Amino acid sequence: MARPMPERRLDRQFERRLAGLVNAREPGVLSGGLKGVEREALRVTPAGRISQAPHPPALGSALTHPHITTDYSEALLELVTPPFAETWELTQYLCDIHQFVYRHLGDELLWVTSMPCVLGGDGEIPLARYGSSNIGRMKHVYRIGLGLRYGRMMQAISGVHFNYSFPEKFWPVFQAVAGSRQGGQPMLDDAYFALLRNYRRFGWLILYLFGISPAVCRSFFAGRDIPAGLEPLGKGTLIAPFATSLRMSDLGYRNKSQAGVHVSVNSLPEYVRDLSRLITTPHPEYQVHGVEVDGEWRQLNANLLQIENEYYSFIRPKRVAHSGERPTKALLRAGVQYVEMRSLDVGAYDPVGVNRNKLCFLEAFAALCLLRGSDPLSAAQSAAYEENHVQVASRGREPGLVLWNEPEPLPLAHWAAQLLDEMQGICELLDAADAAKPYTTALALQRAKLDDPARLPSSRLLAELERERDSFFGLALAMSRMHRDYFRDLYPPNEARLAEFATEAVDSIEKQREVEAADTLPFGAFVARYFDEATV
Repeated sequence: MARPMPERRLDRQFERRLAGLVNAREPGVLSGGLKGVEREALRVTPAGRISQAPHPPALGSALTHPHITTDYSEALLELVTPPFAETWELTQYLCDIHQFVYRHLGDELLWVTSMPCVLGGDGEIPLARYGSSNIGRMKHVYRIGLGLRYGRMMQAISGVHFNYSFPEKFWPVFQAVAGSRQGGQPMLDDAYFALLRNYRRFGWLILYLFGISPAVCRSFFAGRDIPAGLEPLGKGTLIAPFATSLRMSDLGYRNKSQAGVHVSVNSLPEYVRDLSRLITTPHPEYQVHGVEVDGEWRQLNANLLQIENEYYSFIRPKRVAHSGERPTKALLRAGVQYVEMRSLDVGAYDPVGVNRNKLCFLEAFAALCLLRGSDPLSAAQSAAYEENHVQVASRGREPGLVLWNEPEPLPLAHWAAQLLDEMQGICELLDAADAAKPYTTALALQRAKLDDPARLPSSRLLAELERERDSFFGLALAMSRMHRDYFRDLYPPNEARLAEFATEAVDSIEKQREVEAADTLPFGAFVARYFDEATV
């Protein structure tokens, strides 16, 4: 006999807030929030091996270019958009910047999946270099430290980050419907941290709906034991049969060194306190490596974290920092400016790594997380909710999967349907003045995935691997070539925007020279001052 579905528990606070927004008679109260994307992609050779070539000079300086830089590896491009109020403008910018990049890659390709190409071990992954300036050296040494601590293979994984801030006109209405006695930045900080807590509770939904890394090239484990849960598919591919996002599982970014680390998102002061503690607490295992040994820097320090960004989380509160300012100090100085959602895999079927439907859904999901009730989380609750993310990443399509929740566990399918139902009114608000109804359309596409899990991107990729009898590597390489051809053949190109990118590249090289010429401190003194001045 089938187990009856649990009764839906209504969130009265959410219902009141949503009704308040609907009745506020403020046209487009949720429309116009600022949206940005950071897309990572490995540069690979025509044969699908990670590029050993330096960052292409025509793309400018990876240190100072505002939109084209590198992440961990010299071969790992990171394309960063400005914030846009309209999703179509954001996707158009992404398209233009990809076309510009491809004009200057020669015969190289951008790898289209989060899990990397064929790798010959850590030694084949070149660390990013940023020139001779102190800040450039600091970024490079930080990457040396990451390699020592976690290995370079994990750092070759790529993803898509979605940056979002609510529109200014939303906040006075929200203050009224939430009955908040405080306004201004303190209210925004509290609201954004409520969003962060609910993302810990519900963010597994993003992995389920959009995860597309259920397979990996066997070379990813070169010289290492194959972890339990992975099965061979053909000669060179390993799969987790029910996985959605190996990138976000214990095999990827969620490295075991940070699995027990807790950073509170109950308030801005607690968040900064916990991160600061991690950056100042020595770690015996990292102390073994040393920091500066015989004049050679191996890491920035031997503490649990070298800097804040080493702590990997599914979502971060952000504030644009001043030059040389640590992220936590920027948050204390002026509060939360936006959130960075970090759970998206690179969309292998999307030429720019993401698409409009995903972006619309993420914007509506951010509103759900902010409007819903969001009590403080204990360390144990946080750990249990974060474990839901890991379970969904590694076996989210397993029939009957049940996730931890209070006061009782919930079947994933039931919980997901409840969340999507609650997003209906939010999507209607976001669609207020748009006859095309992009948000409602995006929501309907996700509901279809719940009705038929074969529509999930992770299911689609595995089905294609089995149908084509191809390896993960072979399929990803073929798709990378298709995306290259798409951008090379795209017509008409946006020549004005491409010229703008070319000017930015030239200007960034000159700016790097200026940064290098302005240095006066020895590197060791620069690092010491950075941590001293940034202490919070």
